[in-house]
Parts: sequence; structure tokens; C-alpha cells
Amino acid sequence: MSFTVIIPARLASTRLPYKPLAPICGLPMIVRVALQAQKSKASKVIVACDAHSVLEACETHYIAAYMTSKDCSCGTDRLSELVKKLDIPDEEIIVNVQGDEPLIPPELINEVAEILSKKPECSIGTAASPMHSISEFENPNAVKVVVDEYKKALLFSRSPIPWDRDRFSFEDGKLIVKDPEALLKEKILLRHIGIYSYRADFLRIYPTLSKSLLEEMEKLEQLRAMWHGYQIAVTLWEKELPPGVDTMADLEKVRGIVKYEREN
Repeated sequence: MSFTVIIPARLASTRLPYKPLAPICGLPMIVRVALQAQKSKASKVIVACDAHSVLEACETHYIAAYMTSKDCSCGTDRLSELVKKLDIPDEEIIVNVQGDEPLIPPELINEVAEILSKKPECSIGTAASPMHSISEFENPNAVKVVVDEYKKALLFSRSPIPWDRDRFSFEDGKLIVKDPEALLKEKILLRHIGIYSYRADFLRIYPTLSKSLLEEMEKLEQLRAMWHGYQIAVTLWEKELPPGVDTMADLEKVRGIVKYEREN
């Protein structure tokens, strides 16, 4: 199996300005992400960026990087542009690793590539992990996914899905769950992990697909593909996930982890 990792990097960030260049123990975060991705089985690791400062940071550390348009509205658009620019073959699998995941497990990257290679009928692969608390299930920032028997996605939502009619109820606007520990052990409540694999030919098609009402409502771009009939394969990741970086507090936590690993 051959696959390429592409890491989209946008310099502007609402919660953490200049996030790709944030230093983590002597290296810019985007470089840390690329070096972590290089530990996977990927044949190539490429950064797709929108700023010369990010390009220069990558080149300084011998990371392959290319400029993409500032007009790209999402990471998938950035991947699509690069697939065309580099004339990547249609059958190549592309794994989209987010540029704020400096501790991403290389095995997770491999699994997301592999799940797509095993399901030729699917155009996208992704991952999910069992939820460990009902509060996580209620949190709209935790994206939920429901899968079928063949580990294909049925729906993604920020709402609590699937809804257990026999065990769920509302009292004074609060979700009440009967025997929550038993429900969580069933591993039917799944949280989506934001990593994707694509076939390069689908990435050529993606920008031509019209946005769907579901995508606009949920603010989840994978719903555009499902709306148009494309299938998404889901691998189940049950190991602990290291933190990504959304805020300054996240950044300090990751810095502490990297420092500890270097010293021990």
C-alpha cells in the first residue's frame, strides 16, 4: 500500500494566531507534525501552506512544502489544489493530517490509510474512538459518528447520536441516561477523530460538489461528500489519543509532554 500524507497549514487562527509557527521545544509546530507523520508508513509527507513564513520554516528543516491559495475555505480544498498541482495519480491514497497535531500516533495515520485501501467502494477513510463519558456525548464540540456493520459511516453530527429511546430522557432540559456505564461499555457511542484519507481522484472531484444544507447546519465538511453519495470508511481507534493544539493552554500542555519525553 502506497500513501502520501499532506498536512494543510493555515497561518491565521482565531484562537491561536500564527499557530503553525508556534515553537515547541525548539521546532515550529508544523515541523513537529511533519516529523511525526514521517514515522508512519507514508511514502511522502508534504505540507500545503498559505504563507511564505510557513514554507520557509518547513524548507529550513528539510520538510517538503508547497504554497496553496489563501482562498481555500478548508483543508480539503488545500489538498485538492495540491493533488492537481503535483499531478498525483488517481489511485494514490492521500492522508490529511491536521497541522495542529504534533503528537499524532503514526499508527493512527497507517490505520486510516489502510481502512480506505481495504474498501474500494469508499472514497474517504477516517477514524472514531469510543466515548468515555456522557458529558462528552452531550458536548456539541465532540462530533459523533454512527457506523454500520461494515464500519461505514451512516451519519456525523454534533448532536447526541444515536438516540437510545429506552434509556434516554430529558428532565428540566437535562439529558438523563439509565445505566450510563453499561451504555458506554457497548462502544456504540463514537467520537469522530479529525483525520481523513482520500483517493486522489475524489480530491479532484470534491471542489466541484455543491455544499449541502446538512453541511451548512452542522459545519462538518464530510457531510458534503455523504450528501452526494460518497461512502466513508471508519476505523475504530481504542488507544489513548494525545492532545492536539487549539488554544494556548493546549500548546503549553504539548510543550510539557515533548519536554518530558526528551528528558526521559
